[in-house]
Amino acid sequence: MDLFLKIMAAALLALMLFSLWPVYKHWQTHSPKAQPGDWQAALLALGAVVLLVIFLIMAVR
Repeated sequence: MDLFLKIMAAALLALMLFSLWPVYKHWQTHSPKAQPGDWQAALLALGAVVLLVIFLIMAVR
């Protein structure tokens, strides 16, 4: 029974990927192009998340 569930999960995952492929192709062709300041904004957001995690770790200690 366990093997059957694993095979069904793999089949459903493959079906999901197959159904999402056209959406992925659309997003790739119609996505906005990166601007010069985008990396700084991404690094700022990642830095804020890191600082939040550090703050939460320090608060638990």
